[in-house]
Amino acid sequence: MSAARNTIDIQEPIMTVPTPPPFDPELAAALTVMADFIPPSLTMETLPALRDASFMPEEDFTRGGAIDVTELTVPGPAGEPDISLLVLRPAGETGPVPALYNIHGGGMIMGTNRLIPTEMLDMVVELKLAVVSVEYRLAPEHPHPAPVEDCYAGLVWTAKHADEIGVDPGRIVVAGASAGGGLAAAVALLARDRGGPALIGQLLICPMLDDRNDTVSSHQMAGLGVWDRTSNDTGWTALLGDRRGGPDVSPYAAPARATDLSGLPPTFVDVGSAETFRDEDVAYATGIWQSGGVAELHVWPGGFHGFDMMAPQAAISQEAKAARLRWLRRILGA
Repeated sequence: MSAARNTIDIQEPIMTVPTPPPFDPELAAALTVMADFIPPSLTMETLPALRDASFMPEEDFTRGGAIDVTELTVPGPAGEPDISLLVLRPAGETGPVPALYNIHGGGMIMGTNRLIPTEMLDMVVELKLAVVSVEYRLAPEHPHPAPVEDCYAGLVWTAKHADEIGVDPGRIVVAGASAGGGLAAAVALLARDRGGPALIGQLLICPMLDDRNDTVSSHQMAGLGVWDRTSNDTGWTALLGDRRGGPDVSPYAAPARATDLSGLPPTFVDVGSAETFRDEDVAYATGIWQSGGVAELHVWPGGFHGFDMMAPQAAISQEAKAARLRWLRRILGA
């Protein structure tokens, strides 16, 4: 019998990808309108054009004088460049106010600290809180740990100098959407493990948590919606290079890698049912519960990635923003 006939051909099992969940009808209509300028897949070749897109100018943050805006330059991580903090406070408030420490999204590869969700401006006015938005170095020019260390350095400065900026150091919530949500989760882990600022909560909006990019939802939504599996590979590879998906990725880079989620502040996690991050976000909230922690989880049916920011008038977007506001009121006692 020939050697060839004795050879066993072993192949990797092929994942059968289930049918993706449908988009909410209002959101599906919005996606159709946005399709020409927000493709589902981002690559390094398309990144320069997206980086050139303009973000909200500073004057829009004032809400007609209702919000005071200050830009500060503060020390970055030891031996690294200074970082910029944009501080928004309710005008006329003289005493210390609670703070949202905002970390912007952009897949780790784009965005600035002026990328502040409109709902946070509403919160400054309605809840009488401050938003401190941090600028961090972007991948691939600055891979891990530069982004998360910049964000952590800004948080430490904010807590230590709270009196100078009119912030209550005992009522700081770390917050972020998408990559900013992943960095917020990583900053909360660093604060726990380094004995850093005692956060009162973490607000994680559709957070980007897992570099392995192998969940069912990541396969389901390939080529669909906003920030699909290809985009996710682009962002994580920019941050981690050849380490992406390997065995030695730090939880401070990809919080889904954390094996111990105990000791974290009360957590809010929300995500759409029709987006790449659905399964990793559900797993993160589950991990917090399994570690004895407190988490509130919302999975918005038919939501694509960032749906509430891109289609803010949709009914489900309004519900999502209202749920975050209710959670913040409870956490802050506002």
